[in-house]
Amino acid sequence: MSEPINELIRQPISTKELERRWSEARKAMAMEDVDFLVMQGSNSYLGMYIRWFIDIEVENGYPWTVIFPADDEMIAISHGSPVAPGGPPPAAARGIKSRIGLPYFLSAHYTNTMDAEVVVRELRARNAKRVGIVGKAFFSAASYEYMVANLQGVELVDFTDAIDRIQVIKSEEEIALIKQTARLQDEAWSHILGYVRPGLKEYEVRAELQRFCVERGSEAQWLMLGSAPAGQAAHQKPSFFQNRTLRSGDQLTILIEVNGPGGYYTEIARTVCLGPVPDELARVWEVAVEAQKITASRLLPGANPADLLRANNDFMVSRGYPAEHRIYAHGQGYNLVERPLIREDEPMLLAAGMNIAVHPMAISDKAFANCCDNYIITENGAERIHQTPLEVFSV
Repeated sequence: MSEPINELIRQPISTKELERRWSEARKAMAMEDVDFLVMQGSNSYLGMYIRWFIDIEVENGYPWTVIFPADDEMIAISHGSPVAPGGPPPAAARGIKSRIGLPYFLSAHYTNTMDAEVVVRELRARNAKRVGIVGKAFFSAASYEYMVANLQGVELVDFTDAIDRIQVIKSEEEIALIKQTARLQDEAWSHILGYVRPGLKEYEVRAELQRFCVERGSEAQWLMLGSAPAGQAAHQKPSFFQNRTLRSGDQLTILIEVNGPGGYYTEIARTVCLGPVPDELARVWEVAVEAQKITASRLLPGANPADLLRANNDFMVSRGYPAEHRIYAHGQGYNLVERPLIREDEPMLLAAGMNIAVHPMAISDKAFANCCDNYIITENGAERIHQTPLEVFSV
């Protein structure tokens, strides 16, 4: 007897929600006369098209490939073997007709087309005519090249944009889970304020945050932080560079980018001082807060990302800071960074139901401020879903 799904997954997406997604995808396929979709992924931060279709996290560089037919259940290809089948356990294989496990690894080049060989075989057997590729950037070059070379007579089209436009509008169930992630991050921030102290390594702070978040349902954790003495900019850093020891009087910037139960991302950034808040840090922080509010006020259905970027840059330049060249605001969902991106070349307009992270930075020689929160766009404007005060903290 197979295990029930709630003993396999801490927060499974409802079958009703999955069926909604499949229905919307098939409507889009019908409009473009596409009879199959093919997608691939291998990490839990970006490229999570597979998660959207099957509610299974793909991680650790082990590629999964999913074939989604217009008129049948899916085929899932992953690492495994006939003795130890790949793919999800039966209770979690919703909408999946065939689970195919193969012993392939990206690190063993001679195995790199095994998944693609199955795709070609299955599409040929089903007389595929027009196949939509979802997330082409997340396919290995070996897989994609093999499909192109061996699916002659089958038209391959990029179907990523069509799926993006469905994914970015969150259902009520998805929004509820996104708000749970924001609450988890608020709680994590409150917890870490009682934990940080002189003598800790930066990576020890990260480890405590990771433990706290995992215990509360987070599945994947990206935690950037960085410290510096008062009078120096405390830039946030990836985990590999988090070896500095905290000292009395330091500034510590923490960016919590973890997902929550169900796999949805939000992100929050604040600064904590191990002593009084320096005047320069307070000054640049207020600039970052005002910049976030300017963007948030423009998160309206129909808004053009290029206009939001222009408004942000006009403000930053007026305050003596350079125009923004990063992605300072963007969508989130199963992907840590998801469309729409707030940049001048993003063709997707804003719409109600989007989950947008806004994280402007203000930086001087003596201080660094990253004010980051998430907003849900509604018909009447944007709702900030983090509750942590917009301030620099002192402990």
